Amino acid sequence: LVGHGPSPSSSTAGVEKREKRFRAHQGFGDHHSGVTSAHTYLYADEAKCDQHMETFLRCIDASSGSSDDGFSAIKLTALARPQFLVQFSEVLVKWRKFFHQMATEQGQAGRAVLDTKLELEKLQEALANLGIASKAESQQWFTGQNRRTSSTVDLLDWNSLFDSRTKISKPLLIPNRKTGQLEPLLSRFSEEEELQLKRVLQRMDVLAKRAMEKGVRLMVDAEQSYFQPAISHLAVETQRRFNKSRPIIYNTYQCYLKEAYNNVTGDVELSRREGWHFGAKLVRGAYMEQERERAAQMGYEDPINPTYEKTNEMYHRCLEYVLEEIKHSRKASVMVASHNEDTVKFTLRRMMDLGIHPSDKKVCFGQLLGMCDQITFPLGQAGFPVYKYVPYGPVKEVLPYLSRRAQENRGFMQRANRERDLLWKEVKRRLLAGNLFS
Repeated sequence: LVGHGPSPSSSTAGVEKREKRFRAHQGFGDHHSGVTSAHTYLYADEAKCDQHMETFLRCIDASSGSSDDGFSAIKLTALARPQFLVQFSEVLVKWRKFFHQMATEQGQAGRAVLDTKLELEKLQEALANLGIASKAESQQWFTGQNRRTSSTVDLLDWNSLFDSRTKISKPLLIPNRKTGQLEPLLSRFSEEEELQLKRVLQRMDVLAKRAMEKGVRLMVDAEQSYFQPAISHLAVETQRRFNKSRPIIYNTYQCYLKEAYNNVTGDVELSRREGWHFGAKLVRGAYMEQERERAAQMGYEDPINPTYEKTNEMYHRCLEYVLEEIKHSRKASVMVASHNEDTVKFTLRRMMDLGIHPSDKKVCFGQLLGMCDQITFPLGQAGFPVYKYVPYGPVKEVLPYLSRRAQENRGFMQRANRERDLLWKEVKRRLLAGNLFS
């Protein structure tokens, strides 16, 4: 990671000031020995990204030819350099932390994310006192947002301000909490990174247009937490463009993360304000061991929920929120990507309570090919949209992916035994009934 952009020797000082979670680390980010992770690509140039885009285009075509309303999954670490995603994630996180720093100074620490609202007058005074912008300058920032009619600023307004300010040549300064000095937020975001941002958005644009043309929905896979802020930002940018009349782009939310609920609710609220369709795939998460080892080695807070039970609670909480949004707005859709029978039963029960019918196609289910067919087939036979997720590629890359799925699903072997028992039960039933092959 350090080798990208400036030479390692020239970037050491800057690295020391960076958020620990988003620092370059030789053992993580691109690969890590002993961790069963999906292969994350490290490129010599952008040509490899374009090759992967072509592979994804063929995947979209294949999905279109195999089923109606199909899905195709894409990985952003195959469409952008991983080191760029780490750097962009750091910038996004620093900007959001600055918002929460201002909120703490206004006595709003501890509030739910969407309930945290900065008083505009106080915010402008703080920006002026810090030397970031005069009151006249900051007034122009906020009035420049067409929808600004409120006397308060919440996190979504703040993020929109980031989008508009980064297009202005004057550097955006924020205070370093440790040194007290002002630093350019985009100090490590050079013209090269700006070009990479445009390129990855262009690739996503090409894929989204092909998906629309072929009647396929595009799922942006979640990855490690030090990539995820950038990945989610890019996914939302694409949703804004392509989810105007129906959900073409689905973002993935990892419910083993402590911040999962805030991520889901923030994006749903943004879709409400801007009028596009929210599309989500909910998963528990697949990088737990790697995330925890990296957090311990680099000295930042573990981003993962402390127990499997807490992750279950988070999954159901996020799912409940999206189901309520489906009922009230009809402009949200969700894939329940789970091998957990309790979660599937919870979803079916809540759909019935809320009057969400399978034929609405607002809720679908997904399991890996070869896993949990005793969940998949009854759902399909009952009329629910259900999909089998098909990973493919060179054996050396697909097997680690599948082993990670087993690691993610703690009851994997118990479920395998249960599937075996169910198969034997069905074989015996057919033998006794005399219809073994029917």
